[in-house]
Amino acid sequence: MSTKLCLVLFSLPCFFVAPATAFSWPSSHNYPFRSDSIAASSEPVDVSYHMGPVVASPANIYVIWYGRWAAAPQSIIRDFLLSLSSPAPLPPPPSVDEWWRTARLYVDQTGSNVTGSFALAGELHDSGYSHGASLSRLAMQSVIRSAVAATDRLPMDPRDGIYLVLTSPDVEVEDFCREVCGFHYFTFPAIVGVTMPYAWVGHSGTQCPGMCAFPFALPSYMVGGGGGGGNSSALVVGPPNGDVGADGMVSVIAHELAEMATNPLINAWYAGDDPAAPAEIADLCVGVFGTGSGGGFAGHVFRSAEGAGYNLNGVNGRKFMVQWLWDPIKKSCFGPNAMT
Repeated sequence: MSTKLCLVLFSLPCFFVAPATAFSWPSSHNYPFRSDSIAASSEPVDVSYHMGPVVASPANIYVIWYGRWAAAPQSIIRDFLLSLSSPAPLPPPPSVDEWWRTARLYVDQTGSNVTGSFALAGELHDSGYSHGASLSRLAMQSVIRSAVAATDRLPMDPRDGIYLVLTSPDVEVEDFCREVCGFHYFTFPAIVGVTMPYAWVGHSGTQCPGMCAFPFALPSYMVGGGGGGGNSSALVVGPPNGDVGADGMVSVIAHELAEMATNPLINAWYAGDDPAAPAEIADLCVGVFGTGSGGGFAGHVFRSAEGAGYNLNGVNGRKFMVQWLWDPIKKSCFGPNAMT
């Protein structure tokens, strides 16, 4: 299997709602939609351990802001990352660090749990588009290589580092908006020099908010009730920080971080027998944000007076809307805002 094909497979597919009431995904990904009410007895999901490592040590997050970024969306994303560990003072529940506790239930073969300690250890601004404004998936590794080799470089941290490549609204990425909203993998020594887990997520605000920023936007064919049936506007919630693109990115970043922590080398926790096409702990819960989710309804979440939706609290008074994760004990999708 080619490197390019491998990179295609460990990704968050674009949100797609089939006309009427069912979720559907592009056939090349075949990720199932899971309601929070699905139990193992009615529709078994075997998320099993394949003996590989998890991210168990305290992790250093390194962010590469690729392209031209405004300060406001960066601040939203940065506050989410700072909310992952137990910050002081603690935000009111349900909080981001409480959400991460589901990921912490996963262990490696030594019995060590996924870490609950994160540091935002470095940021690099690649506003010069060092590899152009149109990137292939594999090019993300070259972006990382340039970032650790730059004058104001990020450190190369193969022991504790996880790297996030976040592309600005004007950057086009292979298959972005058509098949994927983000992906995670690990770097190749032939390109970067060492093996390190990383993820890419794109800003969909101008390119495809209806595909990658659900539930803050819907696909164009559903707007105004066209083809979607019923009142499609009832499926949309306002973004908690007033930025469809950045708020949408937060949930995709959360998705990829959870999978990167539990399956960093694509040989740890996932469902299925084929490591080339794993269903990981966030894939099983795409579109699930609260109790009662299904059919394009994100679930019961909190609403601000202005109509913005959120299900988690973070640092600096921030509120976020983040998808749930597969709980290996409950055998279902779960989040700290669950009603039961």
